[in-house]
Amino acid sequence: MRTLVALTLCPLLLACDTRQSAQNAIDAIWASATPDELPVILNTALPFHYPSDLYAKKVQGNVLLRIFIDADGRVHPESTSVATSSGYPAFDSAAVKGVEELRFAPAKTDGDPMSVSIQFPVYFRHPDAKPLPGDTILGRPADA
Repeated sequence: MRTLVALTLCPLLLACDTRQSAQNAIDAIWASATPDELPVILNTALPFHYPSDLYAKKVQGNVLLRIFIDADGRVHPESTSVATSSGYPAFDSAAVKGVEELRFAPAKTDGDPMSVSIQFPVYFRHPDAKPLPGDTILGRPADA
């Protein structure tokens, strides 16, 4: 997306005669590239499978993915990347693999579907492990 914006900006900025007109061109492009409605996940169950060896050890972790969702709401797994690793290759791989099954209602601008690249967090939590720092413990006993 940034490459597309940069390629779009270059000819526009060359045609600008003042700093303000250049900024106006940049603002117009960013405004058109920002959706009015974000994509909405359609899966009723998340398709991420906890690696069995890490589950047995009650290991937990977070993976932050960058995913591309097209104007039809399809995720393009080949464009998926790990933005922030969990520190466990098995979690990272499970997160990337699960992306293949994600389904979304597309992002929209002025009611028209559009493609977007988003960051998508995947949390691996064991039901018998203590919460990680930053986790909310709603619905869990206070001594958990």
